[in-house]
Amino acid sequence: MNEKAAIETLLFVAGDEGLALNEIATLLACSTQHVYQLLMELQQECEASKTRGLTLLQVGEQYQLATKKEYAEIIRSYAISPLSTNLSQAALETLAIIAYKQPLTRMEIDEIRGVQTSGSLQKLTIRGLIEEKGRVDGPGRAILYGTSHYFLDYFGLKKITELPALPEISDIEQDYSEKESNLFFERFNEQFS
Repeated sequence: MNEKAAIETLLFVAGDEGLALNEIATLLACSTQHVYQLLMELQQECEASKTRGLTLLQVGEQYQLATKKEYAEIIRSYAISPLSTNLSQAALETLAIIAYKQPLTRMEIDEIRGVQTSGSLQKLTIRGLIEEKGRVDGPGRAILYGTSHYFLDYFGLKKITELPALPEISDIEQDYSEKESNLFFERFNEQFS
């Protein structure tokens, strides 16, 4: 296994939360010194390459992949283009989770959705609908996400408490049960009418 490629893969999957040196060392089962050397080599390769759009950043104790500054305009163009005006179902689900449960980390969002959400989080951040609301005290110092002022403006809200109330689980189950029984009786009547 190519260790530098493994680090790049891990950092890509970790998204904007990044990984700490000791976390990478644990995952690769090698020393932090060795990982640090690999990170520095990867950073130099990224910076020296004219064919790569990503670079390696150290933010506090975390290492993360980021786009190079010279591509900021193309990213901005993408964010406001018709290609990105409609939010995907995944992004909408992620936004709803954040709106109703904020502040929360990417891992908490992933757990609720049952899938990885870093792509949706990046898109929502670029569009200004969510923002960093702080960091968790503890290992990794994960980012806490919440909605932005632009989110409130976009949805015509003065404050987050104006979001419509979510139905109770018992109401959803009862509604589903009624629909299911109505469907049964409709089919029963069709067969014996």
